[in-house]
Amino acid sequence: MSERTERSDPVGRVLGTADATPLTFWVAVAPGAYLQLDDVVVTSREMPDGSTVTIAGVVTAVRARHEGAQFDSDVFAIADGTLPAQVQEAAEITTTRVTPEVYVPPSPGAIVHRAEGDARANALYFDRMQRQVPMGFGRDGAPVFLNAEFLDGSRGAHVSISGISGVATKTSFATFLLYSVFRCGALGGAGESANSRALIFNVKGEDLLFLDHPNTRLDESTVEQYNKLGLTAGPFPDVRVYAPPRAGDSSGTPDVSSRHTGVDSFYWTLAEFCENRLLPFVFADADDERQQYTMVVHAVTAHLARIAVPADGGISLDGVRIGSYSDLVDHVVNQLNDDATRGVWTGSAVGLGTVNAFARRLIGSKKDLDRLIRGDLAARRPHSINTAESAQVTVVDLHNLPDRAQRFVVGVTLKSEFERKEKAGTAKPLLFVVLDELNKYAPREGSSPIKEVLLDIAERGRSLGVVLIGAQQTASEVERRIVSNSAIRVVGRLDPAEASRPEYGFLPPAQRQRALLAKPGTMFVAQPEIPVPLCVEFPFPSWATRPAEAGPPPNATLRSIVQAADPFAVVGASTKGLEDDDIPF
Repeated sequence: MSERTERSDPVGRVLGTADATPLTFWVAVAPGAYLQLDDVVVTSREMPDGSTVTIAGVVTAVRARHEGAQFDSDVFAIADGTLPAQVQEAAEITTTRVTPEVYVPPSPGAIVHRAEGDARANALYFDRMQRQVPMGFGRDGAPVFLNAEFLDGSRGAHVSISGISGVATKTSFATFLLYSVFRCGALGGAGESANSRALIFNVKGEDLLFLDHPNTRLDESTVEQYNKLGLTAGPFPDVRVYAPPRAGDSSGTPDVSSRHTGVDSFYWTLAEFCENRLLPFVFADADDERQQYTMVVHAVTAHLARIAVPADGGISLDGVRIGSYSDLVDHVVNQLNDDATRGVWTGSAVGLGTVNAFARRLIGSKKDLDRLIRGDLAARRPHSINTAESAQVTVVDLHNLPDRAQRFVVGVTLKSEFERKEKAGTAKPLLFVVLDELNKYAPREGSSPIKEVLLDIAERGRSLGVVLIGAQQTASEVERRIVSNSAIRVVGRLDPAEASRPEYGFLPPAQRQRALLAKPGTMFVAQPEIPVPLCVEFPFPSWATRPAEAGPPPNATLRSIVQAADPFAVVGASTKGLEDDDIPF
């Protein structure tokens, strides 16, 4: 590409009245030109040996002042024309790339251009990204990319998204990032579910239950935006939705109100609860781990795993038939209250007060977990959340569950998925886990089974192909090791008090201020190769984000796993080469 197409007309010259360094310098903006925050510029310096050093950077501050004014009141005289002065704008440039790497300051008076084309790609390291993931558009309207190697575990993994609830559009950006990853071909082919899967926990409303429905509000300009990013606008093509059973419903009907097709119930049988040692996730609040009764939790868990025997959907404990979670809790509490059996369940070194504290907490869980841990539904019926046997995108709906039940589902599901990846012995297919309210599940203080699982994912998930996309209102309240292991950090609209926390030290001062004003759809994205976070505006979702936007779904999503078999299909038609309408004899 020619020099003319890479660089626009000059926008100014390197300022001579402010110190210029290899990392930051100021540019005096030429008359009739302008520079705004996030513009990409480039300048060059001739070296004594005749070589040229190209210095590129991003505008991180802009100022304007009257030259010739001495007092504040001079502005009125200048406006009236009675005092001569001139308006001069200047922009601070933070260096992003020096080519070749000879770190010298630009010369005062050097011409500065707005970078375009290959010059812009070079300044932002896009030319070094062998696998690019479109994130949206910069302030100049050109595409902005993410290096897939820092997302898929090759050189880094995990994404941390922070911002005010309802304004920062954290979930919208997370789903757009997933859509872009799945459709851009950076993982080995657009739309190939063999290379990547996603597990999304829906914690607010039913907005994420319609990812496979086209958005009826999609217009031509938005479709064109997707085309500019190299993406095809449309819904997620392969989605499976799971929801908890309705409370008090013995048939296990999914507890959703707006989506009536393609939804499966998830639950755990009593036998699975005991065999897989899931009791600690009933006590998944970080406050629980500070209590002494955690030793009782682990003792009872081990005892249940030893003595529980499957029995017609329920279990048998020492000959006693247990048919529901409430029955199980009552039986355990009775055993703990009995002096003759208490020691068998808890050991002899545990005090009665500690046992009673455990029993009170366990009794309190009956209302929250009774519909999730079942002894009245068939064990052979599909009921497990298993991304390996599900669609490319698995959505687990939690919004109708109380807090304790949400923690149980998140903890047990992540534990089983992580263990499954460990046993597989391969990172492919990648599993992207989208979890909102991360500060609730992995708080900075305390410990819990869920927090331990999330820490394991943050620290070892990269090698196993598990990528965490965590969203939270306050990164300052999330476990430090989870945030520090996130290669990609994204910030939307921030609360003023939160923006001053050290967790956002990677943002330049101007971007911290702008984060207080950011509109929905604007995010600041930091990735390891680029020294300055980039301001990104991502397009309107091409999939439905609420029931009112949902168009007709593809036929493939009309049947759930339970309904996967077509009752009207001709038996043996596939093996005999018959159509469904043919007579099978």
